[in-house]
Amino acid sequence: MLEIGTMAPDFTLQDQDGKNVSLSDFKGKKVVLYFYSKDNTAGCNKQACAYAENYPAFVQKDAVVIGVSKDTSASHRKFADKFNLPFILLADPETQVLQKYDVWAMKNMYGKQVMGTVRSSYLIDEEGKIVKAHAKVKPEQNALQMLADLDEPAE
Repeated sequence: MLEIGTMAPDFTLQDQDGKNVSLSDFKGKKVVLYFYSKDNTAGCNKQACAYAENYPAFVQKDAVVIGVSKDTSASHRKFADKFNLPFILLADPETQVLQKYDVWAMKNMYGKQVMGTVRSSYLIDEEGKIVKAHAKVKPEQNALQMLADLDEPAE
């Protein structure tokens, strides 16, 4: 995980509509940046749906929600449509941003060591600084944790 208090690395990736989106586009807003493994898998579905269900509360707190995985923009479009996801999904098939945010790591999968995404989330303040960071988050609880983080003063 990246250190709390450091500047969040800027990036540009394509969203579910094929448009380029940069982190710096959201300067002046709080950003909830969450990383997940794969569209249309049990845990990721729960996590995305929890963010969707709580999305009005994020908007009310003037926060942008962005999910990132190594899936393609086309996969994200289907995922967003299937679950009616109102937030941004970014495609990182080359894992460049996953690596920048230190969430691309060796994992155990069915007894084998494989590289994969560690389900993680960051809260980035209006100036682009990381104020909260969570690794190995629980899919059902992550959205509520991030909402609570938005109410806490920065560390």
